[in-house]
Amino acid sequence: MTPARGWFITGTDTGVGKTHVACGLLRVLAAEGIRAVGFKPVATGCMGPVGALRNDDALALMAAGGVAAAYETINPYAFAPPIAPHLAAQAAGIAIRPAPILRAFASLAGQAEAVVVEGAGGWRVPLGEDWEMGDLARQLRLPVILVVGMRLGCLNHALLSAQAIGDLLCGWVANEVDAGMDSMAGNLASLRERLPVPCLGVVPFRGCAEDRLDRSFFRLA
Repeated sequence: MTPARGWFITGTDTGVGKTHVACGLLRVLAAEGIRAVGFKPVATGCMGPVGALRNDDALALMAAGGVAAAYETINPYAFAPPIAPHLAAQAAGIAIRPAPILRAFASLAGQAEAVVVEGAGGWRVPLGEDWEMGDLARQLRLPVILVVGMRLGCLNHALLSAQAIGDLLCGWVANEVDAGMDSMAGNLASLRERLPVPCLGVVPFRGCAEDRLDRSFFRLA
């Protein structure tokens, strides 16, 4: 597959603000005059009737993007149970495989200048017996942005995630998910010292991600 422009957004855990950052990035790109689209390959915790399940994160990405695409293209795999993707797929009696995801991604990449892909959970979340979320990111051939949920334990989670991601990691975003976190400044300084890539933004608790992202980083040459 020909490399596409865009980024793969992963997180140190679930509930760390991947969607918030991904939607902020889409709005940054729109402000720069870049036609961009969001992509949520796999989503759980979806609502709606069988055959028409919808995920709030995928809908948010659709709203923030600048490309009109069918929901099924934005979110090829949608499951109702709010559990790990491979377990939700097992319960539904299907297997999550790369081919439908790669086809949907190619369709979106053909309509946009950049694709912002949001993973599910963290980097090592299983998608099946023989592959994980990180394997999907490698197949999409996109640089990876790590969203770090700033709360107790974030240093270990961030450093382990960065180690697992390896050379694909291009930057990280600190998202303040705990307004009362002790030593926020100290934790940020520790992450800046130890992570091998630049911090692309620090998003305050319930703040607008697009106002805090480093816009110069996301300008397409």
